[in-house]
Amino acid sequence: MSTENLHPGLTGHLIRAVEAVMDEIRPRLITAAVTGARHERRNSRHEDNFLSEFDMWAHRRYRELVTDFLPSFVYASEEADPAVVGPDPDPELVVLVDPLDTSELAVRALHGYTHLMVYSRSLRRPVAAIIGDIYHHARFYVAERDRAGGERAYLITSDGDRHALRPTRGVALAESLVTNYSMRPTERFRVLAARHAFLDALGAPGTDGNRKGRIGVDFGSVSLCHVAAGFSDASLEIAKGFALWDLAPGHYVLAAAGGTVIDPDGNLLGLDLGFDTLDRIEAAMGRRRRFIAAGDQALAQEIRRTLATP
Repeated sequence: MSTENLHPGLTGHLIRAVEAVMDEIRPRLITAAVTGARHERRNSRHEDNFLSEFDMWAHRRYRELVTDFLPSFVYASEEADPAVVGPDPDPELVVLVDPLDTSELAVRALHGYTHLMVYSRSLRRPVAAIIGDIYHHARFYVAERDRAGGERAYLITSDGDRHALRPTRGVALAESLVTNYSMRPTERFRVLAARHAFLDALGAPGTDGNRKGRIGVDFGSVSLCHVAAGFSDASLEIAKGFALWDLAPGHYVLAAAGGTVIDPDGNLLGLDLGFDTLDRIEAAMGRRRRFIAAGDQALAQEIRRTLATP
């Protein structure tokens, strides 16, 4: 079953929904940045996460926009419990949303991303995902299931150009750019900084004697999209773990591009999210996953081995 069989024009509808949210929210975020009025509010669902009125607005706006082209679906957002929308009490499709990722940076006009993914419960896998970059020329990272049941991943720039996503392959760790969401000083940065064998391997001289390995900061699903595009070579999360809405859309993009995602034990992470019932969807939304994402298995496993070394 292809995306088109599930719903005609689904990917196009999703891109337009993400584009609408980004275009509507961008000027408001920039105003927040230059005035310092960030509209922060208490986050009762995720106590340690930044939450603003912009997050809640985008959560409501996506639900409105998706209702225009999908008559029934399960709406699973970071900002609320999963809920059935429309007349079907047991919809085939789940719409997974992170309305505004990295929102504490988005309100400073630095980085801001938004994730929208559609999952088929009968196929037990995603069928379309859009990751929107609010501030950069590389605007949409897209993965979709085509008419033949294959999958493809591509980038759309702000001027409409499309580029197939192709991760880098055959690069050694000592010559890689590896990213990590290390912004939280104690919960994440300290954990990564303690992995001395990994950092030593990344900082070792390459085949030409130069030290080319780099560690960079990246964010949520877009970090896996950057691996899919070959902009970075790998991305990892070994501390707190990513929630489903942060990991799944980018995981699907990277998988469709031909990259790999493994867990810390070296096992391939699959795309079946176990969305059998509403209760199981809600349980999945509460889980976090640690992972290593890379352009190929060789680099992913090399990183895993160094992380496992004291």
